Order: sequence, then C-alpha cells, then structure tokens
Amino acid sequence: MAHFAKLDENNIVLDVIVISNDEILDDNNVEQESLGIARCQELFGNDTNWKQTSYNNNIRGVYAGVGFKYISDGDYFQRPQPFPSWVFSTDDYNWHSPLGDCPDVTADDNFIYYWDEDAYQSDNTTGWVKQINSE
Repeated sequence: MAHFAKLDENNIVLDVIVISNDEILDDNNVEQESLGIARCQELFGNDTNWKQTSYNNNIRGVYAGVGFKYISDGDYFQRPQPFPSWVFSTDDYNWHSPLGDCPDVTADDNFIYYWDEDAYQSDNTTGWVKQINSE
C-alpha cells in the first residue's frame, strides 16, 4: 500500500490516505509518486496538494500525520514542536529537549519523567521532572 499526505496551503498535513501500489506503478512496474498524486487529485480534486509518505520512514524522514508540516526545502515531514525550547534535528527527524533525552527508567521503577517547560524557562538546568507513579 502507498500512503499520501494531503497538504494545505501552508504545507500542514490535513489527512493521510492509502492507495493501492498498483496505482503508482509505471509501465516498467516502477513506483512513481507522480502517478499516486494524480490518483489522489482524481479522487479529491485537481486543486489538492499531495506528497507521498512512508509508513516505514523510507522517504521524507518520518511517516506523516495530521498536523505535521511538510518542509519543502529539505523534502521531509516534521512533527509539531512539542515545546518551545525543543530543537529539531534532521539527523533523526525528531525534536529533542535542550537537556538531552529523558532519563532512563526501568520497569521496576515506581516513577516516570515528564517535561516541564515552565521549569526549564525559569531555570534552564531543569526540565525533566520525576513523578511518582500512583497506580
């Protein structure tokens, strides 16, 4: 199956649809994004804008979801920024906290960590907050 993301005028993903692989194969049985886009426009209107996305992250960084943005300069999809202080990396197409990854937690631990943007903004040496798991 082939996946295509419908984009608005600001390159924000509005929807992701699935079409048959057969519909994007050319006469030599080679996948062509342009054939998929033509099929999407046939179904949803010639004035719609589409980009192929990969469920396996084989193209354009990450699999597109509603609310993601297509970055045309780099030809990739970008998740919404989770917090104002987080920085995007094209190394892995993900947002990262300015303090690095969340601290490790094992299954035996009785706590979790969450990001507190207000804490980070008032003291940029804090941000990951430990919370006791209250099951």
